Amino acid sequence: MTGALLVGVCAGVGLLLLATGLAPSPVPLAQRLDALHRRPLPSSEAIPLLARVLGVPWRNSAAARRVLEPLRADLRITGTSAEQHLAERAGVALTALLWAPVTASLMALAGADVGFALPLWFSLVAAPVGFAYPSLKLRSQAKVRRRAFRHAFSAFLDVVSISLAGGRGVDTALRDGANAGDGWPFAELRRALLESELRGESPWTGLNRLGEDISVPELGELAASAALAGSEGARVRASLAAKARSLRLRGLLEVETAAQSSSELMSLPVVLLMFGFVVFLGFPAISQVLNGI
Repeated sequence: MTGALLVGVCAGVGLLLLATGLAPSPVPLAQRLDALHRRPLPSSEAIPLLARVLGVPWRNSAAARRVLEPLRADLRITGTSAEQHLAERAGVALTALLWAPVTASLMALAGADVGFALPLWFSLVAAPVGFAYPSLKLRSQAKVRRRAFRHAFSAFLDVVSISLAGGRGVDTALRDGANAGDGWPFAELRRALLESELRGESPWTGLNRLGEDISVPELGELAASAALAGSEGARVRASLAAKARSLRLRGLLEVETAAQSSSELMSLPVVLLMFGFVVFLGFPAISQVLNGI
């Protein structure tokens, strides 16, 4: 009797679990929207070993917040996690701190003693430089990514302007522009527009939020000008066309500036080569004169 009762209870619980699994309860809308807005944290398996050892332990500390706060937009646009950046900074700083003492110890074992003061001073200077170097590299990568985003954004505005000229609505034209490309800038634009739609906001609000997240002020300027233009297609089209022209002009100026900088840098090796050639030719004569005196 007891065995049959236990079998019946287990069968009933199994059927209940099967029914709840086949028809799960719906997730509240607020929870769905919050999950859409919040960037998912990487799992422990996805985080590299170096980041788990050096970055995760002090990710939520006050020092880490002070380090990461000025770099949030750069981390966002480059897709670098906070743990990875902190681990890179700690690893480079630790390597710079220990490189000179380890090298001096190996030289001492080989019979060439360089003393204690020189490795100490080198470590004290190299460690802060090594700690700051990853942030400089991150800013350089973010600058390149923002330039690529502005280039794609100008193409997005052109497509939106063409769609508006064809009689489409503002929302439809924006979706057409976001679907015009497959790169990561268009993916970010599609995500911003979808998020604003799910939140019940205007698409300009979503673009403005994206501009603040990745530190691209052109998105905020576009949102402000489009909001002033209202819902009239002709006025919005004129604002978009003007912004696209300004972005293309800025892109051309940046390309010309980069080309001029590269041309100037090319002259530096030539100058150094000529300086070495002059020293090579003049050193014997100067040495003869000094020895003669």
